[in-house]
Amino acid sequence: MNYGNIKYYDIANGQGVRTTLFVSGCTNHCLDCFQPQTWDFNYGQPFTEETEKQILDSLKPDYIQGFTALGGEPFEFENQRGLVSLFKHIKETYPDKTIWCYTGFILDQDLLDGGKRHCEVTDEMLSYIDVLVDGPFQKDLYNISLAFRGSENQRVIDLKQSLKQKEVILYME
Repeated sequence: MNYGNIKYYDIANGQGVRTTLFVSGCTNHCLDCFQPQTWDFNYGQPFTEETEKQILDSLKPDYIQGFTALGGEPFEFENQRGLVSLFKHIKETYPDKTIWCYTGFILDQDLLDGGKRHCEVTDEMLSYIDVLVDGPFQKDLYNISLAFRGSENQRVIDLKQSLKQKEVILYME
């Protein structure tokens, strides 16, 4: 897995101050994507054990609320296989920190069992995520006033409650 950028002290991609990882690789190719360079799976640099250590260290201060993964596309198969271990280590090390994840795929169509982006690690990866922002960016539904999303079709989902209740529960309207 490659990544294009890590932002420390990010306040745009989830609640509170966060560490944010932008993974490389995306097959969605949304029109007017804000980072089309991340579509390339080879963009950026390799995600290594040292990269993971830097991320874990960045989460240590109490004022850091959590971690966010976006891209590119975290739910491309090779990215899931790379991220699941990171997510697990974050939750083991900092159980009170939240994990947010952005995806252009749709939870109940693409990511759950039987979906086109479900693989052997998807269920485990989903189990570590607190908030999932799902759905492709749609330029015709762009709305600058939305919290934590770019277009009106995207949902900010309380993933823990959604998985528990087996229905999509919105984190915020």
